[in-house]
Amino acid sequence: QVQLVESGGGLVQPGGSLRVSCAASGFTLGYYAIAWFRQAPGKEREAVSCISSSDGRTHYADSVKGRFTISRDGAKNTVYLQMNSLKPEDTAVYYCAAAGECSYYDGLYDSWGQGTQVTVSS
Repeated sequence: QVQLVESGGGLVQPGGSLRVSCAASGFTLGYYAIAWFRQAPGKEREAVSCISSSDGRTHYADSVKGRFTISRDGAKNTVYLQMNSLKPEDTAVYYCAAAGECSYYDGLYDSWGQGTQVTVSS
């Protein structure tokens, strides 16, 4: 059974850091592009970052570029999103998803996790 499970969300103060994880079971993450999306209350889901399967190339939304870093640990079959210099506008439920290639279009992703809440507030 293909499954993605996010963890690591929580409450952090503005300017702080948090690392969220996406663990896979039932398939090997390295064979897929893995993306992080987020959805804030009342807003559409948006792509945050993606790491491609073939060459490990990373992609970032302009809003997080320079602050977030996506990485993959093949031995743990897990993808991480390190988030630094967090802002209140980063508050959202963060989801990981798998697809054949990186895309900002969420319709291309056919496997999704349940999400983890990240709240940035003082």
